[in-house]
Amino acid sequence: MAYGRTMCRSIKTLREPYTADVTEEDVRAAALQYVRKISGYRSPSARNAEAFERAVEAVASATQDLLDELYSRKPSEARTG
Repeated sequence: MAYGRTMCRSIKTLREPYTADVTEEDVRAAALQYVRKISGYRSPSARNAEAFERAVEAVASATQDLLDELYSRKPSEARTG
């Protein structure tokens, strides 16, 4: 399976230089799109709503953690790995 071909196209890259000034809403929108894609629900049933929302929050939190770590590196460190 080719990884790049399976990701939802509506999720945009949230790190510089692709996107400047990423907001909390941007991170949440990406998390929502991801959870919708993997769950198969655009809007979950009442029975699944709590689990769906917890997943969105967890993905948003993990996304923000990743972006914070990526942004904290100096450009020369990011290139050398």
